[in-house]
Amino acid sequence: MKFRSRIIAAVALAVVATPLAAQDRTERLLGELADAPGPSGFEEAVRAIMVRELKPAADQISYDGIGSVIASHGSSGPRVMLDAHMDELGGVVRRVTPDGYLTMQMLGGWLDQALPDQRWIIIGSKGPVHAVTGIRDIHVVPADERSKVYPRDSLYLDVGARNAAELKALGLSPGDPVVPDAPFVAMPGGRYLGKAWDDRVGCAVVIEAFRRLAASGHPNRLFVAATVQEEVGLRGARTAADVIKPDIGIAIEGGIAGDSPGRNPEETQARLGAGPGIFLYDSSTLPNRKFVALVSAVAAARQIPLQRDLVQGYGDDSAAIQATAGGVPTVNLVVPARYTHAHNGIIDRADFDGMVDLVVALIQRLDAKTVADLRDFAPRN
Repeated sequence: MKFRSRIIAAVALAVVATPLAAQDRTERLLGELADAPGPSGFEEAVRAIMVRELKPAADQISYDGIGSVIASHGSSGPRVMLDAHMDELGGVVRRVTPDGYLTMQMLGGWLDQALPDQRWIIIGSKGPVHAVTGIRDIHVVPADERSKVYPRDSLYLDVGARNAAELKALGLSPGDPVVPDAPFVAMPGGRYLGKAWDDRVGCAVVIEAFRRLAASGHPNRLFVAATVQEEVGLRGARTAADVIKPDIGIAIEGGIAGDSPGRNPEETQARLGAGPGIFLYDSSTLPNRKFVALVSAVAAARQIPLQRDLVQGYGDDSAAIQATAGGVPTVNLVVPARYTHAHNGIIDRADFDGMVDLVVALIQRLDAKTVADLRDFAPRN
């Protein structure tokens, strides 16, 4: 396991070895987090970045029993849990074929149409190996099948091997993690292209907010939880919340931008570059209504544009936090992203910066009286 962890960390360093001299610190952090390999259950490279970035401002760094990072700051006041998950969609090698191909068990909510003809990196025992999920040639596909979506179980990873012996020589075997091969790119106008914005953008938000709050002060015990295995069942948020026992919970996620062509306007209302967002509904949770009002008030006071959204078919860590310790008031705050749960997504730097400002201002408001009010459900006369 230690050897595999070193390999995963080496992959992260190799991928990030693109020219970064012209980038500012935040852009470098976003690029490093996006490029780090970290499918569910294999979050080592991301965990190393989170610990490195959180440790200088933390009073203590600890871990839950499945690998989530918990950084704390402050010794009195309400217990505030600020959450972002480290894992990304990916896969794990399922089977090696005699003729040198591999099949893949997908990790997380992939669309089948997002999988063919994509590049991947398999993290084997001897280091990273590049692969592609093949696609049938149009010259031989019957006309009535050319618009068909091929199911994931029909796809194979092709590393150029001729047989199973060559796969073994490359260090590949069942159980090896597989990650999208989609390097970070800074686009014009302050937008960033990369993989895993769900939820590496949230990881960057909690790092920047934690750094600022530790320097400026806040009226609570702040716990930043960088959780594992969100994409396969919100597992790390549940175990981290068991350790933290929060009075209040804030999840930071990648949202879903609906401003690209061909969208149904009922799918999502968020737009890239229009500010951070708050979910009023998703399939996993309903937020605390008074907490939503507080977020809105803080955003208005700080003149931070706040987008409100409701999304079907979406789950997030706030659902797991909400259902611990007898019930915890939670909200899910999002940085809008285009094309989530795919190889390539786009975020806007202004949305990110606005989210950091909002989180810092919000946590500074969460004193004992405010948190007690959010947790008070007694009827008013």
